[in-house]
Amino acid sequence: MGNFKFGVSLRETGSRDEWIAKSRRAEELGYDVITVPDHLGTGRFAPFPVLAMAAAVTERVRLGPLVSNVPFYNLALFAREASTMATLLDGRLDLGLGAGHMKSEFDAAGIPWQNAATRIGYLEESFGYLRKHFEDEGIPMPRLLIAGNSDDVLDLAAEHADVVGFAGLRQQPGKPPGTFKLDNAEAVDERVAYFRAKAGRELEYNMLVQLVEITDDREKAAEHWHELTERSTVADARELLDAPQLLLGTVEEIAGQLVARRERYGFSYITVFEPALEAFAPVIKELQ
Repeated sequence: MGNFKFGVSLRETGSRDEWIAKSRRAEELGYDVITVPDHLGTGRFAPFPVLAMAAAVTERVRLGPLVSNVPFYNLALFAREASTMATLLDGRLDLGLGAGHMKSEFDAAGIPWQNAATRIGYLEESFGYLRKHFEDEGIPMPRLLIAGNSDDVLDLAAEHADVVGFAGLRQQPGKPPGTFKLDNAEAVDERVAYFRAKAGRELEYNMLVQLVEITDDREKAAEHWHELTERSTVADARELLDAPQLLLGTVEEIAGQLVARRERYGFSYITVFEPALEAFAPVIKELQ
């Protein structure tokens, strides 16, 4: 049941010692990739410095942003940051790129909020800029992970990505930017099928898992999550049992779910959030 890759998205918060400890712990538990998000907020670290710190205290894991909010940045400055990271990580950088989705963060930074087409156009512009910068610096381009759900972002991933990232979330119509709902299994089928038709080539498929719950009662866990959250579009909690963004069950059941979902969707690279760091580790061992 091998051929999986496992990542953990660590919270870019805490003290220096806490960051070092959890980076080392992730590697010790068998994770293959450490990623961080790129958000603004009180107490949040900047992505690239903490990734450099994680690289300094680990030996094996790959590292990268999941994903860089490219419209936050001047491209010349971002290219400098990315090439510096690629050099310092010595081949361990996976460069995740996205078009941004949180208007509130742009407002907080004093950066004009552009419509989706403009932000995606800027993301597309960044690919050529980055490649030229890396070529001029004589540095090999890192692997690119491009994440999104819209047709336009998936089109870019089909052309440029080494890894395509799915989260199974979509913007709610008429709601503030960054207000998402969870797709059901069939909606994820449609997004993956759309991407495959566009890509026409082999590359890696990543799923950013929204919840991991180790439990003997999958149905009860699904019902509880359905009651607590407004993120799900499904009317029946039982649909959540098949949603690839949720992993509910015993260690053995979750391992089986991942194998089945790899067959159905192609998701061989699985990322969980930091709260699942310890709980998900036995699943990694089960699938090694």
